[in-house]
Amino acid sequence: MDIDKKPAQEDVGDALSVAEGQMAAANGKPKPESLCQYSDHEIDGLIKKLVRKIDFFILPPIGILYILNYIDRQNLSAAKLQGIMESLDMNTQQFATAVSILFVGYLPFQIPSNLLITRIPRPGMYICCAVVIWGGISALTALVKTYDQLLAVRACLGIVEAVFFPGAVYYLSAWYTKKELGKRLAGLYIAQQVGNAFGGLFAAGILQLDGAHGISGWRWLFIIEGCATVGIGAICACIMPEFPYNSRMLSQTERDLAVWRMESEAGAAEGHEKESPLKGFLDALSDPKMLLLIFCNILSQGQGSIANYFPTLVDALGYSSTVSLLLTAPPYILAAFVYYGITWWSDRRNTVYPIIIALLSISIVMYIIPMSTDSVGARYFSMMLLPFASVGPQILMYKTINLHLARPISKRAAASALVNAIGGTSNIWSSYLYYDAPRFYAAFGTLMGCGVLFIATITFYRWLVRHENKRLDSGDPVQIAKVIKGGVTQEMVDLGWRYEMY
Repeated sequence: MDIDKKPAQEDVGDALSVAEGQMAAANGKPKPESLCQYSDHEIDGLIKKLVRKIDFFILPPIGILYILNYIDRQNLSAAKLQGIMESLDMNTQQFATAVSILFVGYLPFQIPSNLLITRIPRPGMYICCAVVIWGGISALTALVKTYDQLLAVRACLGIVEAVFFPGAVYYLSAWYTKKELGKRLAGLYIAQQVGNAFGGLFAAGILQLDGAHGISGWRWLFIIEGCATVGIGAICACIMPEFPYNSRMLSQTERDLAVWRMESEAGAAEGHEKESPLKGFLDALSDPKMLLLIFCNILSQGQGSIANYFPTLVDALGYSSTVSLLLTAPPYILAAFVYYGITWWSDRRNTVYPIIIALLSISIVMYIIPMSTDSVGARYFSMMLLPFASVGPQILMYKTINLHLARPISKRAAASALVNAIGGTSNIWSSYLYYDAPRFYAAFGTLMGCGVLFIATITFYRWLVRHENKRLDSGDPVQIAKVIKGGVTQEMVDLGWRYEMY
């Protein structure tokens, strides 16, 4: 729906949407000429309509693609239950290497990819091209005959998949304000949990084809899921829009509104800033907050590694492979609801710190249960809570990164990729922790330590950003200069920007 014609005044019924709209309209950034004819009340209504339109065109495709991303990444764990280790003559350590080698390609390629996406006019097309390529690579996994071939395919898969997650997070942050971003990031993680939940269900169904046409069940798994990814990726390439400033799905007035509301928070938006990707990368490296956020994400992704081995953990309960795959679904479905709840609360209350602490505290207790009892009921109870408690803090961490390191734009893109890439190294070493079933002492003990360190580190980060806010509030040019040196632009200072949510 275009908004070039001036609408009649209307009540904005959704209280949360009103808050989002009023935030942008109330800021001191001058309106573009095309919006000067509208009152602030009318701008609120226009923003509500704009956000709904953005949601319609962006969230479904990017959510579906993330589901495919996780299904294609996690199907190796499902294949383990159907005999891939025996077919390729692998031992437990070799299987762990096959899981972790994906991240050898995945991690380093995130940084150049995210720097590149800031200069590509059609980021949606760029992301979807990567989806089509990784779907083809995933399907080719069905052809591997040896362990070495599996390693080669998994390494290539990681390189291409490096485009998606940091690119998607940056892409969303280019469209949504601070009161909107949390729920949209949650949409990615909800899609992740849907991928985990239904990936297990799909795998359970596909694996019933074992022996059909002389093809093993685990090979069918890669063929069907890989080909589906190729087809859906090609369709989504025709749907996903560009950046706000050049989106063809918006009228000129809508484009002006989309850019203005982003600039009202932290300064120049995508396409309106001239700083080079290299300068943004160096800015990110020189920001002291980056080291703390990177360390937090190392700990968080270490905890999140549980998703890579969740079918193995559930299988340790002693059920058949099909039942184990089915039992992986309920924890992920619960996690999807919790993710939306915590991010709704975070956006509503403009807070993340107490939510992170609460989730980490739950996860620490849940790690203790499987190490201390053989009770199937108690262990499955902990597994019901662990997916959201272990992975939930990552959503709020990415919200923090994209709002606390907002500008320059190339810095935000570099920071998002750096934090995810270096933090993602946890997926390599953590792959070797999941042994000694059913209690998995090494895995759960290590993840419990990560949770404790995470609480300590994020608490120190909270103290640091609150200290920076005091400097900004002081009005002292010397103190403000120190904050600017620490990673805040002069334009952000002029707009009254502050480190929030902590």
